[in-house]
Amino acid sequence: MASKLPAQFHRIWTASAVSSIGDGIYFAALPLLALTMTHNTVLLGTLEACAMLPWLCFGMLGGALVDRLDRRRTMVAADLCRFLLLALVTALVTAGAADLYLLFAAAFLLGIGQVFFDTASTALLPELLDRDLDTLQRANARLQGTQQAFGGFVGPPTGSLLFGLGRAVPILGDALSFLVSSLTIWTLPKSAPKPPQPRGSLLREAREGAAYLFGNRLLVGLALRPALGNFAFMGANAVLVLFVKQTLHLGSSAYGVYLTAGAVGALGGSFVAAWLAARIGTGGTLTLTAMVEGVALLGIGLSPNAWIAGIGEIALGMGIGTTMGVGPAVRQAIVPDHLMGRVAATGRLIALCAGPAGAVFGGWLAHVAGLRAPFIVGAGILMSMTVVAARLTSNKRIEAALAEAAERREREAADAPADGDHAADAPAVSNQAADVLAMA
Repeated sequence: MASKLPAQFHRIWTASAVSSIGDGIYFAALPLLALTMTHNTVLLGTLEACAMLPWLCFGMLGGALVDRLDRRRTMVAADLCRFLLLALVTALVTAGAADLYLLFAAAFLLGIGQVFFDTASTALLPELLDRDLDTLQRANARLQGTQQAFGGFVGPPTGSLLFGLGRAVPILGDALSFLVSSLTIWTLPKSAPKPPQPRGSLLREAREGAAYLFGNRLLVGLALRPALGNFAFMGANAVLVLFVKQTLHLGSSAYGVYLTAGAVGALGGSFVAAWLAARIGTGGTLTLTAMVEGVALLGIGLSPNAWIAGIGEIALGMGIGTTMGVGPAVRQAIVPDHLMGRVAATGRLIALCAGPAGAVFGGWLAHVAGLRAPFIVGAGILMSMTVVAARLTSNKRIEAALAEAAERREREAADAPADGDHAADAPAVSNQAADVLAMA
């Protein structure tokens, strides 16, 4: 029988729901705001890239910091900083002092906040759920479903409607969502103090996390799989607003509604993710979704009207929702806690570093070959993920990694009494170290 998710998870779930509404509002409103400043596809692609660049610049160092700091406090600080940033952007847009370069800067700074929040959240979740794969998959699927339900259904249409009331209104809505999220995360119980560990440079610690990932073919596969996907998705998303308006001939309000099609599929995918993994295995599920995503993106690029494109978006969303429900849980289940932030950040870096390149490439490709080209080329890239998933993230490889992780935890549990006796000899030193880490 599946274990019940703890109360602490439901607070994270609530914060995710509120933040997802704001993200959906921002996702619909930002390109509409950018269109009032430029119709240049390369600049629109650059705007998409700015949100991903922080992972390339700070992702690994951010993971090393997360492994040093209290994860709950890190999440709270990241959301408060994003709230203050968007409050400032709201004021500048209201005053008529905003331009495209302000949007570039805001997207980049929001991306920095996302680096710390997402890495800390990824590291905190297995700590709460005892690294049980089935429980982690249910939790990730529930979070993914919530993000799609609120960020996909509620947020985008709301963002489009709020944009009609004023260009700054949806930005303010996203700012408030970060404030509520930070206050909700703050109510989580404080984490137990971490045992003192020798500290070196952040760069050396970041390299340790990277070395652990690259030494494990399964973790490499789990990172490469979304990397190929992000290149294709970001290439298509970079010109999506123009594709919807100029090729599918939809207005601004209909654009927000169109975005919910992907959310429909992703929500469905999040519901069937754990069920599908239980029947064909996590590896089999990742291979299947790779095929579905490629066919779906090709269908969108070739679609003659918005209805056909919408069906493609539903299928694409279902593949993504299922993947996000089962894939991250494997890494959370097998990576040691003291390396979780660094390994998660390295994996996310590999997955996302292709995003900025894909966004700029998609904008350039649309400029020289038309708005359908990024979708068609992206579909070919997604098809290649089937080979990656089948070889590196197979059921056999995942089962072997889970067994090895379980054996390691048993050895650590057997050694724990001796470590605890040693720590008891110097409680003041441990507490002092914990205080220093919390203040870092």
